[in-house]
Amino acid sequence: MAKNTGKDYRIGSVDNRSQTYNPQNDTHVKRDTTTGRFMDVKQGDKFKGVAKEPDERKK
Repeated sequence: MAKNTGKDYRIGSVDNRSQTYNPQNDTHVKRDTTTGRFMDVKQGDKFKGVAKEPDERKK
């Protein structure tokens, strides 16, 4: 569970979310891990507080 600190950063990562990088068009795609649906796309920087795929938390 991610905890907001109020200081422009978050401790931990957001539950049930992961992100993957597409090098062809330099985008990061946020995905809901329970349904597998793509939620959002961001060009350039990564999503803040979202785990990268493969998700090492679920082992």
